[in-house]
Amino acid sequence: MPVSLTPPADTLAASSLNLLLWAAGQHGADVPALCRAIDYDAALTDNPDARVPLATIQRLWPLVMEATQDPYFDVHLGRMLNFTTAGTLAYVLLHTPTLGAAITQLCRYQDLACQGVRTTQTPAPEWPGGIWLRVELTSPAIVYPRYVLNSELSIYCAFFAALTGRPVTPLAVHLAYPRPADTRAHEQAFGTTALAFDAPVTQVAFDAATLALPVLHANPGLFPLFEQHAAALLAQLPTSQQPTLVEQVRREIVHQLNGEVPTLATVADRLHLGVRTLQLKLKAAKHTYQQLLDEVRCDLAERHLREPHLSTTDIAFLLGYSEPSVFVRSFKKWTGQTPGAFRR
Repeated sequence: MPVSLTPPADTLAASSLNLLLWAAGQHGADVPALCRAIDYDAALTDNPDARVPLATIQRLWPLVMEATQDPYFDVHLGRMLNFTTAGTLAYVLLHTPTLGAAITQLCRYQDLACQGVRTTQTPAPEWPGGIWLRVELTSPAIVYPRYVLNSELSIYCAFFAALTGRPVTPLAVHLAYPRPADTRAHEQAFGTTALAFDAPVTQVAFDAATLALPVLHANPGLFPLFEQHAAALLAQLPTSQQPTLVEQVRREIVHQLNGEVPTLATVADRLHLGVRTLQLKLKAAKHTYQQLLDEVRCDLAERHLREPHLSTTDIAFLLGYSEPSVFVRSFKKWTGQTPGAFRR
């Protein structure tokens, strides 16, 4: 089928599908036959940022697993990364100063890679300054969730290692599916035996030292150019789906966070919900209001810190902090860095 640059919702970048095809070919699969089976013409998507229906790669997954005869091909995918097919998102990450900053950009521009996956980060209380990097599936088009979760995490870990030039080992890995009979492929892919299966959510933890690792060969001068392009591509993505409740809460927080912290009651009222109802709905989505508030504040703080004319005091006020020192402590808890270090 022809590939459009303005497709309906639930799409992924052509670079993501092409990576899966390329890796399958490295395993001996007949790539032209796979393309014919899913009615996909790779020649039409030489632009890595072109969009492909998410359902296309879902049709491809079982065919690849059968063709490669590797029951853990999805877990092994990360070690077969091919940067020559990388899209704009990869280049944004390549020019961030630290791994922590790269992860922040990954969460911000995740939809460029795949609209059916939401990647977020939250503080990890178990490891001060560390984070949990969470992967959630959001599209009904995803019918092979295990393949998607495994491939996403293995690619992330491999890409983080490539960015920093050294192994990046999670402190813990939680996977939201049953334990397989053999976990050796998982231990090799993630570099740890700290694996938990049947978890409520899929997520990996990184400590502050790992987040502070510098990105090799990053060019600060190129970062704004790639980020601007990424933002433009993101703005062009279709959004015909109704926003989730979590997305609606985030939007309300952004709209009302201007020198004053919006309360749960205020946001609930704006969404025409009772406070208790909103709390229960967020809990069912595995979120809390405080968590979403912190995520929004952290995201806005990083954006404001890129504006040289805004002082730390100005930013603290915009984010609803009565004292700059409280904002500094919060920012360090979220990112492992002070605002000054992040800005430098």
